[in-house]
Amino acid sequence: MVEFAKQLSYLLRMASHEIEALTQALSRLPGLGPRSARRAVLHLLKKRETALDPLLAALESVSRKLSTCGICGNVDTVSPCSICADPRREARSLCVVEEVADLWALDRSRLFPGRFHVLGGRLSALEGVRPEDLRIDSLVARIAGGGVDEVVLAMNATLEGQTTAHYVAERIESYPVRVTQLAHGLPVGGELDYLDEGTLAQALRARRPVA
Repeated sequence: MVEFAKQLSYLLRMASHEIEALTQALSRLPGLGPRSARRAVLHLLKKRETALDPLLAALESVSRKLSTCGICGNVDTVSPCSICADPRREARSLCVVEEVADLWALDRSRLFPGRFHVLGGRLSALEGVRPEDLRIDSLVARIAGGGVDEVVLAMNATLEGQTTAHYVAERIESYPVRVTQLAHGLPVGGELDYLDEGTLAQALRARRPVA
């Protein structure tokens, strides 16, 4: 530990502009502060062939191929994304989420067999996010096209999330679909991406009709 601290201190003193730029870039990632970023950079420099070079190759490949799914709004390297293109998915069940991170969190649980729709945010008067700023019209168009029996509103249990859920429910109430939402298991103020799979499983199983 002492030796690592010495190496870290040396890196801070001797780092070039390029290394410092890498450190600053990493420090802006969620969950990484300046100190954690410096530790990560030191590890990458020490393990160039096994850590740094593969990371750079992966980042370059993703950056070159990255695209947004034209159907659901998911982020992938192909469009339609791998979820929309999967014939094993239940096309008649559609789960609506706020962000791509929420889609990934629910999909990791492997408990929802249907497909997804990412709104790209949530309604917020304070932040100036209006219905036309979200992918609500494209959601209505998917439902209007037929083939959907159930729409699961999986918004976060926040005031803005629930406001968004009620607005979406009103927009699609004229269509012959069953509208449900996640219920037990979601703490008030909680966000899907930070919940464990057990909590997500309980919330999915206990989804209920929207009043």
